[in-house]
Amino acid sequence: MVVEIILGFSIIGCLIESYVIWNLMKKTELLETWVEAFTRRIEYIQEDLKNIDSTGHFESDDEIGTIFQQIKSTLEQLNELKGV
Repeated sequence: MVVEIILGFSIIGCLIESYVIWNLMKKTELLETWVEAFTRRIEYIQEDLKNIDSTGHFESDDEIGTIFQQIKSTLEQLNELKGV
């Protein structure tokens, strides 16, 4: 009787542990997918900014250049977050 109770608890414990592991793995995969999409989006934005200011006119203008530099600074901070 005691062996059956211990065996029952161990089976229930294994089932609970399996569910917890499966749930955490699912959440980790979802987070990894989000991070990859976020990284790709940052890269596309950087390419767009390079294409927009390929001649350097925005960067050299006083008012627009200041805002453009702030946008570049923000993108560099995002690059640091993504690990580039």
